[in-house]
Amino acid sequence: MMARLLQERVAFFTIVRKEIRRFMRIWVQTITPPAINAILYMLIFGGLIGSRIREMDGVPYMDFIVPGVIMMGIIINSYANVSSSMFSAKMQHYIEELVVAPVSNITILMGFIIGGVARGLAVGTLVTCVALFFTDLSPQYPLITLSIALLTSVMFSLGGFLNALFANTFDDISIVPNFVLTPLTYFGGIFYSISLLPEFWQTVSKLNPVLYMINGFRFGILGASDIPLWQSYAVILLFIAALGSVCLWLLHRGAGIKQ
Repeated sequence: MMARLLQERVAFFTIVRKEIRRFMRIWVQTITPPAINAILYMLIFGGLIGSRIREMDGVPYMDFIVPGVIMMGIIINSYANVSSSMFSAKMQHYIEELVVAPVSNITILMGFIIGGVARGLAVGTLVTCVALFFTDLSPQYPLITLSIALLTSVMFSLGGFLNALFANTFDDISIVPNFVLTPLTYFGGIFYSISLLPEFWQTVSKLNPVLYMINGFRFGILGASDIPLWQSYAVILLFIAALGSVCLWLLHRGAGIKQ
């Protein structure tokens, strides 16, 4: 029993170390661009447009958009890290060695997920540091802020793993971020409060899961949200449970791996 636990532990930390080294070796491509994008968002939306809007939900417009910009970086990079890494593992056929090794599927999955979380939180931290040059923010509820960021990163890392299992080319990896994640984040209340929308579009917006993550994170930082906090946690945990279960089931079947 102890030998098996030690074996799982070694396998887990080996995968995590590989995943972190992978994106840190090319940090100019993986960590820096989101920070540059954040600067552009804050200059254009927070600076130019914000000077006319001034306030949103009773807070300065720059303060309002910062949580959404940070969360966007976490979402996209958590997803991108796992999807690209897992797809590379498929194409180079070393995922097959992991699957046939005496290592549980949950250990393999968690190793990739922690790698995605590490990149997502690294980007989130860097974007937060950049944001401090534009506004003086301090989280009202640090534990809520950190837990929402962590859970969201786990959720989208699982989504990236699922995407990679079904992808056959690198084009398949880029479809979801470009045509699904980006629209969902833009319509997730980053730059506006859904209270400004007509009632019908408020209802439609509530079908967007990203809305709950951004508003939960915003509540942790500003203490204000369009969505009750419990709903944010409920949606995130529900998606984590569903995506995690599907990923483990597909790994067990060898879907997308065994030819």
